[in-house]
Amino acid sequence: MADTDQALADAIVDLLDHRATGKTICPSEAARRVAPDAWRDLMPDARRVASGMVDDRRIEMTQRGEVVDPATARGPVRLRYPADRDERDD
Repeated sequence: MADTDQALADAIVDLLDHRATGKTICPSEAARRVAPDAWRDLMPDARRVASGMVDDRRIEMTQRGEVVDPATARGPVRLRYPADRDERDD
């Protein structure tokens, strides 16, 4: 994983770890944390990294509160830990 990708993944995990259970973050929050002055340029990378984390079942991607497939999601998305996360071996 490239350094920027790892930084984005770490930011997603850290942001989610500091949210109340079940709460979501926007991928832009991770991009802003990694590159505060150039976060918009990182948005495609942030979504790609988040998609990989969804594929690994580490997080879920939602739109309007419903879980969506990153491959078909268009428009704004949110990220959260899966509800059954505590039951998994991470």
